[in-house]
Amino acid sequence: MRLVFMGTPEFSVPSLRALLTGEWEIQAVVTQPDRRRGRGQEVRYSPVKKIALEAGLPVLQPEKATDPIFVEKLKEFNPDAIVVVAFGQLIPSVILDLPPHGCINVHASLLPRYRGAAPIQQAIIDGCSKSGITTMLLDEGWDTGDILLQREVTIESLETAESLEKRLAVVGAEVLIETLNRLAEGSLEPTPQAETQATYAQRLTRESGRISWDAPAGEIINLVRGLVPWPGAFTMHRGEVLKVWEACGSEQETMSAPGTIVGVAGNGIIVTTGSGCISLEVVQPPNRARIRGRDYANGYRLEPGEILGGPPDGA
Repeated sequence: MRLVFMGTPEFSVPSLRALLTGEWEIQAVVTQPDRRRGRGQEVRYSPVKKIALEAGLPVLQPEKATDPIFVEKLKEFNPDAIVVVAFGQLIPSVILDLPPHGCINVHASLLPRYRGAAPIQQAIIDGCSKSGITTMLLDEGWDTGDILLQREVTIESLETAESLEKRLAVVGAEVLIETLNRLAEGSLEPTPQAETQATYAQRLTRESGRISWDAPAGEIINLVRGLVPWPGAFTMHRGEVLKVWEACGSEQETMSAPGTIVGVAGNGIIVTTGSGCISLEVVQPPNRARIRGRDYANGYRLEPGEILGGPPDGA
């Protein structure tokens, strides 16, 4: 097959590498435009662009996939299929209709569950025991096209969104290759999604990480796991943001109100929730490195009875 690959973040890299080591004719790689990032506002390009340049492939970076000049360039390539792995833009119908084998998407959930921008994070936040990969034919909706192949993956009890994403990226590459091979030989029949079973994983914001101490301990722990590495779970302490990167359950019993610091045990700060207590094992004060909860408690001289949460100073 003649292929055009569209992708941007690290999640896309294993799929592109798998295509490069196979018998595929990759005509071009499409990725998001270079952006200025960091304190120095240095221009950085995507992980996918880095791999494409190393492989000597043409790279296209349209601001919008609807750009007529970009669309005409794709027509010149005349691909048999377009592979889309976390590209970051909705693909217009003029591109969807271009390749005879369609636009094949690698999505990090077992569709129709967790359509949308944050399927890996939301599955962990919701306490799911399994996730997976779906390859599908893109249509004009968000992750609503016909399913090609699926593979289930178990979510480990202590797994974060970061570690699960790395595992799913590898599985996604494997399922993608199987999908392309079976499409080429004509042995794959697309299956429409069951709309009645569809759920959505909305795009995350920084505010998504705010901890509600009224929630049960298990829900808060899942929130912390699901928001690593971005945007990170957080609470307020003495009017400043305190990030929480690791948390686990605690057997300590208390009648204190949710969000109350009740002491320090092991490496963690023990805090009450709406149901049970949790231990904040790794935290991060503003403009500081991550530290153990005990070290934070000692450095900031925490007192039992202090309350976490609430608005920042001046709000």
